[in-house]
Amino acid sequence: MGKMIMTVDDSASVRQMVSFTLKQNGYDVVEAVDGKDGLQKLASTKVDMIITDLNMPNLDGIGLIKGARALPACKFIPIVMLTTESQDSKKAEGKAAGATGWIVKPFKPEQLISVVKKVLG
Repeated sequence: MGKMIMTVDDSASVRQMVSFTLKQNGYDVVEAVDGKDGLQKLASTKVDMIITDLNMPNLDGIGLIKGARALPACKFIPIVMLTTESQDSKKAEGKAAGATGWIVKPFKPEQLISVVKKVLG
């Protein structure tokens, strides 16, 4: 069984692209439509990594990271932000919340896989 990665994005097309890229490279994927959905799924699904958008309805990426870090199972897993935001202030906010890395959209599939491999070892 491959490593389980959660992708959280309110855009269905982004989720599909991320899922497709990850699955092609041997990873298992669970999708969530926003931070709230992501946290609910984390309660019952063990994941090895989270890839999340920043700007989402209900609960944004920062809220998701803080919520995930509060769960014992997610304290140390890598969480990567995948977002159109590239300002240093947003990156600092993400890091402070517990984000491991940052990928700016639009991204290339190779970029995504290279980051995943780097953080999952």
